[in-house]
Amino acid sequence: MTDEIAYFQGTLVAASDLSVSVRDQGFVLGVTVSERLRTFGGKLFRLVEHLRRLSQSLEIIGLAEAVALPDLAIITEQLVTHNLRLLDPADDLGVCMFVTPGDGGLDDEGNPSSTVCVYTYPLPFRTWVDEYTHGSQVVVSGVQQVPTNCWPAELKCRSRMHYYLADREAARQIPGARAILLDDEGHVSEASTANVLLYREGEGLISPCLHKILPGISLATVQELAAEQKIDFVNRDVQPNELQTADEVLLCSTSPCVWSVTHVGETPVGDGLPGPVARQLLQAWSERVGIDIPGQARAFAAR
Repeated sequence: MTDEIAYFQGTLVAASDLSVSVRDQGFVLGVTVSERLRTFGGKLFRLVEHLRRLSQSLEIIGLAEAVALPDLAIITEQLVTHNLRLLDPADDLGVCMFVTPGDGGLDDEGNPSSTVCVYTYPLPFRTWVDEYTHGSQVVVSGVQQVPTNCWPAELKCRSRMHYYLADREAARQIPGARAILLDDEGHVSEASTANVLLYREGEGLISPCLHKILPGISLATVQELAAEQKIDFVNRDVQPNELQTADEVLLCSTSPCVWSVTHVGETPVGDGLPGPVARQLLQAWSERVGIDIPGQARAFAAR
C-alpha cells in the first residue's frame, strides 16, 4: 500500500476505510479501552509500558484474551514504519489502539467477540505551541472524577463524558481553560486527559496518590526525569487550594509531554509564567528522546 494504513480486525487496511459498527458496544455503551502513544524521531515511545497498561485494562473488563500483545507490538511497529514514510522526515506520529467487546456476540470458537484497531494520526503541534510558551489556564470543576467504586482508577477507557462536561464548564467560565477534576473526597485528581503535578520549594514535585489516579506513562516518565535532575517527588493527597499557592503547577500527558499551568481560574501560579521546573523537565525529556520537543512543535505549527 502506498497510502496511510491501519490495523482492523486482524487485517491491514487503508486508513480511509476504517469504520466501527453502530451496534458495537464500544459505540452503544462506551465500553472501549484504549492507549495513545507517539513517536519521537520515528521511534515509538514506551510501547511496552502502553501495552502492559492496555493488558491490565482488558483484564478489568474481561477481554484479556482479545489481543496477543506481542503480535500487537509487531503490528504497531509496522504501521508506524509505513505511515512515517509518507511524512516529512522531521515529523512524528500519534498512535491510537483500542479494543471493544464488539457487538456482544460470540466468535467462531465460541468466545466473546471483540473489535481491535490500531491507527496513526498527525500530531496536533499547533495546539501545543501556546501551552509551551504561555502555559495553560485551568478551572477546578464541579464535575467530579468517576469514583473508584464505579470503575478502577487504573482502567484506561474512552468513557469520558465527565471530562467533556468538566471542560465545557471550565470554558464557560474562562474561554480556553481546561478542567481540573476532584475525587469523591474533594482532593485534586486529574485534568481532563492529563495528570496534575504541583511543585513546592522544599517538598519537590507532588502527585496525587497513585492508587486514586490513572497511572500515566508520562507521569512515570516525569518521575524518572525528576530523579535524574535531583528533584524530590512525593505522592500525597492534594487539596484544591494548593493549586493556587504552589510555586508551580504542571500537566503531563502522552503527546505534549509536560508543560506549565500558569493560572488557576484568574489567580496566577507563581509569577503567572511557565515555571523553571516545567522547563527543566521538558528539556530533560527532549534530551532523552533526542528531539527538541517544543522546537519541533513550533516548526510544524508554522507550516
